[in-house]
Amino acid sequence: MQTLKGNTCYLRPLEPEDLDFILRVENTEDFWEISATQSPYSRYMIKQYLENAHRDIYDIKQLRFVICNTSNKAVGLIDVFDFEPRDRRAAIGILIAEIEDRGKGYGPESLQLLCDYCFTHLALHQVYANITGDNEASIKLFENAGFSRVGVKKDWVLVNNKFKDEILYQLINPNVY
Repeated sequence: MQTLKGNTCYLRPLEPEDLDFILRVENTEDFWEISATQSPYSRYMIKQYLENAHRDIYDIKQLRFVICNTSNKAVGLIDVFDFEPRDRRAAIGILIAEIEDRGKGYGPESLQLLCDYCFTHLALHQVYANITGDNEASIKLFENAGFSRVGVKKDWVLVNNKFKDEILYQLINPNVY
């Protein structure tokens, strides 16, 4: 898919071979805050998830891509979720798994690729992201991609017995009405 290919990375659908990568990412406790996970996943659960990953976004209301660099190494994940075809909107989440892969342009390019895909192939009117107020890297990523800060949900997320604000970012496609 040309829409999902950039200069530093490309997005591809999940494959059975992604089992170990997905298992490692989903079971990294440092990521649980952004994915609202509270317990680890078993190898069996991830295998079942991958076996159903081919299902249509209109059916399951979500779509996940693996972010791969030009050497075909999986460096992260990017998701479309809370897909609402009637209202033509969806949420976006992104994660670059390893610290050494951050700052190489994969995040901005994969976010742009996914937004283009959502606007072109899913005919969405808007995409949005919910980001905790202390996640400076994600705030910078989405603001640099043209997302607008449209609201703050006060004390929205409880992490380690402390409430955090969650900021709503939105990108409206000016070409879709």
